[in-house]
Amino acid sequence: MSHIITQRSNLDAPTDDDAIMFGSLKDRLDFYRKEIQYETTMLSGRTNAYLGAQSFLVIAYSSSMANVNPDWGNLFSLVVSVLLSVLGLITSLHAWSGIKAAYEIIDHWYLKQSHLLASQPRMSDVYDDSPLFAKRESNEGGYREALKFSMRAPWIFSTLWVVLGGFSAFIHLFSFKS
Repeated sequence: MSHIITQRSNLDAPTDDDAIMFGSLKDRLDFYRKEIQYETTMLSGRTNAYLGAQSFLVIAYSSSMANVNPDWGNLFSLVVSVLLSVLGLITSLHAWSGIKAAYEIIDHWYLKQSHLLASQPRMSDVYDDSPLFAKRESNEGGYREALKFSMRAPWIFSTLWVVLGGFSAFIHLFSFKS
């Protein structure tokens, strides 16, 4: 049986086991950085797969709209282009949840790393005498700027599919005859 934890307990308080688990502050920082790198790699993979699927759908949409068969070309291009638009929209909405989840995990680990660096001023000098992060990299907005493309791509493509689906339906249903 699973239990839902609704409030913090004494078990959540830091213990000596934390020190044993990480050994040193450098080990903890390395762990945070590896988690950030892993999640960033996962986000990159999800974004790449999503963009690959979207590029295939755009090509298929364009091909369906270029159908000039005099017998069934209009009906084919209407049905297929609208279906591809709906599929593109659904794919974008599903991709959004995975991309957002990866973003939130990166945000979580970055926050933990920032708190560690802020609580231990000497941590930034562990590897050498220069600071570990530049001013731009250590502020909250730095890494969020880097993730904007992945976060915005599903919304951009969702908008594109709504416009293309509407355009396709409009030109087929209300065709202008000269």
